[in-house]
Amino acid sequence: MKLPKLDLPLFETKLPSDDTPIKYRPFTVKEEKILLVAQESKDSNQMVLAMKQIIRNCCVDVVPESLPMFDLEYLMLQVRSKSVNNNIVFTVTDQETEKNIELELDIDDITLHVEENHTKKIDIDENIYLMMRYPTIEEVAVFLNFATKNIENAEDGVEDLTATLFNVMISCIDCIVNGDEVQKMSDFEPEEVMTFIESAPGGTIDALRDFFDTVPTLRYEVKYVNANGNEKKVVLEGTETFFL
Repeated sequence: MKLPKLDLPLFETKLPSDDTPIKYRPFTVKEEKILLVAQESKDSNQMVLAMKQIIRNCCVDVVPESLPMFDLEYLMLQVRSKSVNNNIVFTVTDQETEKNIELELDIDDITLHVEENHTKKIDIDENIYLMMRYPTIEEVAVFLNFATKNIENAEDGVEDLTATLFNVMISCIDCIVNGDEVQKMSDFEPEEVMTFIESAPGGTIDALRDFFDTVPTLRYEVKYVNANGNEKKVVLEGTETFFL
């Protein structure tokens, strides 16, 4: 006698970035094991791999490497909510009392946070401006590794790391608009793009940094009262909301 074949239901949601409809299924024990291993590792690279594998397995016709990071995180939360439930219980340590506090979040209460001054448009001069695209999971992973290596090895290879970070920033330029003419950066060689950016006015790099500093993120805030009777707030962003 054969073991029964289990049929999993399909659900539909829309991506926060552009309302594209996406069909997905709950994760199975196989995907849950991938998630648990990533949670226990506390390693950003392992978490990135886990996210890509779970989305690739559970979502229909989705290429995780092509999605903005916050879209990918949103899909992860939707898959998790249909696989287990909407509630995630987690523990934080109150800094004032140093006591552990158990909190609970509802996935439906997690929102996309967009900074008031955020824009994808970067002006070069009166007629020319850049339009950015949001970084993918692969590009975000470079940023995470950059930050980690800078902390762990502040004196070693900083110039190489900075160059790598700069290249990622440049790769997220979607197009250049010159009056009525729109040119996709993907149509040019990397050397051409770099030459153009290096000739841009001072302040362009700061504008690029501002874009990345204010990229939309999934955000959840929860308030609690600690043992001293003081009200506190915990803010979770991005992958923190499901790698708890």
